Amino acid sequence: MALTQRLEFRQSQSLVMTPQLMQAIKLLQLSNLDLSAFVEEELERNPLLERAADGPEPPVAGEPAMERPDYGDSDGSGSYGDDGDASDMAAGPGGEAGFEPGFEPGQEEWLNRDLGSRAEIEQTLDTRLDNVFSEEPAEAAARAAQDAPPSVYTEWGGGASSDDEYNLEAFVAAELTLADHLAEQLAVAFSAPAQRMIGQYLIDLVDDAGYLPADLGQAAERLGASQQAVDEVVAVLQKFDPPGVCARNLSECLAIQLRELDRYDPAMQALVEHLDLLAKRDIAGLRKLCGVDDEDITDMIAEIRRLDPKPGLKFGAARTQTMVPDVYVRPGPDGGWHVELNSDTLPRVLVNQTYYAELSKTIRKDGDKSYFTDCLQNATWLVRALDQRARTILKVATEIVRQQDGFFTYGVAHLRPLNLKAVADAIQMHESTVSRVTANKYMATNRGSFELKYFFTASIASADGGEAHSAEAVRHHIKQLIDGEAPSAILSDDTIVERLRASGIDIARRTVAKYREAMRIPSSVQRRRDKQSMLGNALSAPASSSDRSRDTASV
Repeated sequence: MALTQRLEFRQSQSLVMTPQLMQAIKLLQLSNLDLSAFVEEELERNPLLERAADGPEPPVAGEPAMERPDYGDSDGSGSYGDDGDASDMAAGPGGEAGFEPGFEPGQEEWLNRDLGSRAEIEQTLDTRLDNVFSEEPAEAAARAAQDAPPSVYTEWGGGASSDDEYNLEAFVAAELTLADHLAEQLAVAFSAPAQRMIGQYLIDLVDDAGYLPADLGQAAERLGASQQAVDEVVAVLQKFDPPGVCARNLSECLAIQLRELDRYDPAMQALVEHLDLLAKRDIAGLRKLCGVDDEDITDMIAEIRRLDPKPGLKFGAARTQTMVPDVYVRPGPDGGWHVELNSDTLPRVLVNQTYYAELSKTIRKDGDKSYFTDCLQNATWLVRALDQRARTILKVATEIVRQQDGFFTYGVAHLRPLNLKAVADAIQMHESTVSRVTANKYMATNRGSFELKYFFTASIASADGGEAHSAEAVRHHIKQLIDGEAPSAILSDDTIVERLRASGIDIARRTVAKYREAMRIPSSVQRRRDKQSMLGNALSAPASSSDRSRDTASV
């Protein structure tokens, strides 16, 4: 076998991960808010990108200019042209000369009248013209403009530059935050600089609910102060408004509010220190610890419920951004579903080819040419990537609606098991692409707004060997069973498993417990205790009212 050397040409395809491709992949998984922020950065960075106007597009070079709007009469007789005569522009209805609003015909006659020579004018006015027009016209106009009151309210100081740009929200006072409210009280409560420094440091640690961290051991070390000094400042901060602020736990918060109301007696202190029993509805244990009867413990619990467990929420905090859907799903006229993108969440950007063409004629440096060439490529790629992103989202959302048609028609009980592979195979895309598209995207439907990932649920086998059930549908079924249980017949997890299997759902007890805890539903023991307590309160209310009516009748 002879060994020889040959030169061959082979053609093959391979995917190269270019920066532009990485950018397109990144755009897929961005939410509409993150995408808007990204596009704004690109608009500032790239001079060839511009925001598309909502109105008519500007004229392109080489094309005829757009016609100007007609401001004539209703019959269209008057027009405003580029080559029109000045007399035609001023002509108004009926062939008369048109002037600006407020101009009277009598004023025109006065302006056109010959007033004579300077001597005749002085003789008519019986004084010299210098006494009448003592200043130059420009100086007089400037002085009149300076002394005149503002013509629009925006000249009074701040605000917009014109009536059209006036924004009432610019005059709204900033919302007072909890930190600002506490800092104002700190300036009055302490005079020593060291205590103010400690107090400001602790105020910065207060969360939106008004609580300090449970462990302040590192605060003294970081501030270089003693633990006693920190505790003294904390004791003063806990007397600030609103009552209960700067507490380190719920018991301390309620205790501070009860001291303000002068209701922190030993019995109430025992109740506040054992809030875990109150959460478990262990009224008998609380009554024994507090040493009171049934009526007193009921009044004490009612008083605890009237307190504010999160006093800091009364003040302004970080604004919560409202969820904006990316896709709308509406019932179609043919009984199907109409899927469309939310145009408000799609950035509108254009590539300014005219500007690039003008720059190409004047640029002489090679570095500048390469810079603007890169800007043109990046701008073109971004516009294409945004368009491809919108098309991909619409394609994935349409397939989800097709797969979950039962959910949109009948509700969550008919939600089918669905995974990424099923959607990816249907639209001939990769699973990773579908996963990126469904991240941080929302769909507004006739049954509410849901994240796209909500429609992808695990499957639970059927007990009779039929079609599998969606995990979300099973959770909905469990919640319906628990909501419909009677106070005298609380369903345990084993009983729920039996009823689900009778409905054709094969599920384990630990799965039921996991779904129940995920929905924050307490155990059967806790539910029985809660419902019996509610039932006892309902029965005692009519009895007390009948006793009062009986006493009134006897009187």
